[in-house]
Amino acid sequence: MPWEESGRTDGMRTCCSRLGLLSAALALGLSALPAAGQEGTEPGRSDTAEAGQATIVLVVGAEGTPEYGAQFASWAERWGAAAAAGGARLERVGPGAPWGLDVADKDRLRLLLGALEPAGNAPLWIVLLGHGTFDGTSAKFNLRGPDVSARELATWLEPVQRPTAIIVCAAASGPFLSRLSRPGRTVVTAARSGDEYSWSRFGAHFASAIGDESADLDKDGQVSLLEAFLVASAGVAEFYEDAARLASEHALIDDNGDGLGTPAAWFRGVRCTREAQDGRLADGVRAHQLHLVPSASERALPTELRRERDALELEVEALRREKGALGEDEYYAQLEVVLLRLARLYE
Repeated sequence: MPWEESGRTDGMRTCCSRLGLLSAALALGLSALPAAGQEGTEPGRSDTAEAGQATIVLVVGAEGTPEYGAQFASWAERWGAAAAAGGARLERVGPGAPWGLDVADKDRLRLLLGALEPAGNAPLWIVLLGHGTFDGTSAKFNLRGPDVSARELATWLEPVQRPTAIIVCAAASGPFLSRLSRPGRTVVTAARSGDEYSWSRFGAHFASAIGDESADLDKDGQVSLLEAFLVASAGVAEFYEDAARLASEHALIDDNGDGLGTPAAWFRGVRCTREAQDGRLADGVRAHQLHLVPSASERALPTELRRERDALELEVEALRREKGALGEDEYYAQLEVVLLRLARLYE
């Protein structure tokens, strides 16, 4: 019998409503270096990866000109406000960092990432705001002093096994996606290739969306990383359309580890309409479980139950992909089993 007509409890209806748009939250729980909302941790201190608290490593790049510097500072301020609202720990690299004026930004970033606890349930957000370059071989993010390449960042992150979101808001950032993609990570780039080297506006729209209630597309009381990506991409597209200009940037998101990425145009609502390769879930499913500013009900859910819920929601998505092969009766039979387990989590 289809679960929509099964007459289950309020708990069942609650989880079914969530699953209609797959709006689970991971309630990003990174413990990083300072207390929530506090900045300025010296290198060498380890991250305890406490459950339920996110860490954001916010990297503001070299400004190039004062005009760009003012924009980067504005974007960083919005990220800082979202971090405070979500109770996240915030670490800065670049202009605005509270210590280490004698330490190159590249070294500070390396030290910060090296000081993090590599394992745990608490996700890590790495946000790069600035300019990027691509020489045909290597993509780099511009820092004060030596720049950091996609290859170097990937190397520094190799030990990290905890859930990780990397958001590169810079021109020519496409190669970062294929270099950084792996299971357990969500990677967002403002450009789809290294050849999109013109000034990128994506960072402004993403910084606005991540803490904006109007970006809550599925109306579950919180903005997921996927929703921020979709809203930011729509804002960029609207700018170029209104200006009657050919778009010079096309953001991508990857959260299934295949290194290919998916543009916002392939989504209908919060669901990707394209099939992934090699039997993987489509991009966007995991990113929709990541929330920097979780709702009150999300915060109240114990960590272990949250992990179990996220895993069950991924099972639901996998079943949806197999619906045609399973047949309707078998599909609904298996789906009801998973939904009942989900409903019990809310009792």
